[in-house]
Amino acid sequence: MDLLHSQLAALQQKLSFVATDPIDWKFYVQVFSWSVTLFESYLLLRQYPLYSKTSPPEVLVDHFDAEAFTKSQNYGKDKAKFSLITGLFKQALDSAMLHYGLYAFAWDMAGGLIAYFGYSSEYEISQSLAFAIVLFVISSIPSIPLSAYQTFVLEEKHGFNKTTPALFVTDLLKSWAIGFVIGMPFLAAFLYVFGWAGDRFVPWLMAFLLAFQIIMVIIYPTVIQPLFNKLSPLQEGELRTRTESLATKLKFPLKHLYEIDGSKRSSHSNAYFFGLPWSKHIVIFDTLIKESKPEEVEAVLAHELGHWYHMHPTKLLCVSQVHIFTILAMFPAFLHAPQFLRAFDFSAAVSARPPTIVAFLLFQMILSPLEAVIGIALNSLSRQFEWEADRFACEIQDRLSAPEMKDMGERLSRALITLHVKNLSTLWVDWLYSAYHHSHPTLTERLKALQAFQSKRDSAAKKEL
Repeated sequence: MDLLHSQLAALQQKLSFVATDPIDWKFYVQVFSWSVTLFESYLLLRQYPLYSKTSPPEVLVDHFDAEAFTKSQNYGKDKAKFSLITGLFKQALDSAMLHYGLYAFAWDMAGGLIAYFGYSSEYEISQSLAFAIVLFVISSIPSIPLSAYQTFVLEEKHGFNKTTPALFVTDLLKSWAIGFVIGMPFLAAFLYVFGWAGDRFVPWLMAFLLAFQIIMVIIYPTVIQPLFNKLSPLQEGELRTRTESLATKLKFPLKHLYEIDGSKRSSHSNAYFFGLPWSKHIVIFDTLIKESKPEEVEAVLAHELGHWYHMHPTKLLCVSQVHIFTILAMFPAFLHAPQFLRAFDFSAAVSARPPTIVAFLLFQMILSPLEAVIGIALNSLSRQFEWEADRFACEIQDRLSAPEMKDMGERLSRALITLHVKNLSTLWVDWLYSAYHHSHPTLTERLKALQAFQSKRDSAAKKEL
């Protein structure tokens, strides 16, 4: 542990310029954030002309009729317009909040709120919670109309919306309530660990965040998700039999098999698993069950269990821990730099003892370009995992010595095509846009890879004969 802290101290020494050099941090944050937003807008403009193509990629010509392809193109075009406008609008609001010192104003307002209840600024955690609430209210006001437009205009126009106005408001209030019930104690504990551990907070905070992630894995599907969707045991039948048999053969620790009423809000489809290493649960959207044959849904689940077999969730968790560690390791240099806060219009009194939550929020803004690059790297890793899971599904007959699964790759291909048709997913995708935004390969890429996996396997089988 002493070695760790000595290395962290050396890092802080290298970052000492943060506290000594006169740097206009507000200007840099404005430049960084606008650079990221304009780059994302550029990517949308690269992607947009592809929505004017009149036919699907060659590998998909036989699977998409003219009507389905036209609907997909129109849906993609409308989503791109919405994303472009909302992205620039939100950035303009964020930029205005920075320029006019809204964060300093929110901190002072939070101080006034706790003073009303008899608390002074010495109660940093209390003021931090009030600060978080003030910022949440300010940021939520412009986002509600955008969310309503997306749900009741954009999604409605293309036949996906199943949400009623009453359900929209109910979901909004539920999400706020959950954010308050979980977010406030989490933030208080987060700040308490900072204060308790002092300059040696990094390993302690890492442990706290990891514990929180594990707790959320447990309570989200069992406590939070049922507030929005109904999870029912999957009915007896061919699909349940196939799924349980697949799980048994792979020694997947399946505890519950659920059907979720995703159609309550949208006609989009999906399937996933969750749980602790010794107790897993599979959830299948009712829309997927309705739109695909049991053997195709089985292929989708074979892909999902490929993620489990290759320990992809665990690997991503480890990567996220490295990411979090890197952020926390650099943070003290900004936490102990009064002039850092002064650059964002905070008073000399507040800047002399920088509040942890304020310094961390502003520090995250500084990291926005780096986070964008990290996002691209994580998407690349995620796509590699998707290839691996697809290959697992193709080769599952060999792993299980189950000749009845020899067409699993073909079934997965049909299921993916059905999902893309029903979800009106984009078929023509710019490579740079995809690298930045997509955690999954495109449908064209996946179908070609599935064909290659199957051809390679068939060739190997012929050589053995």
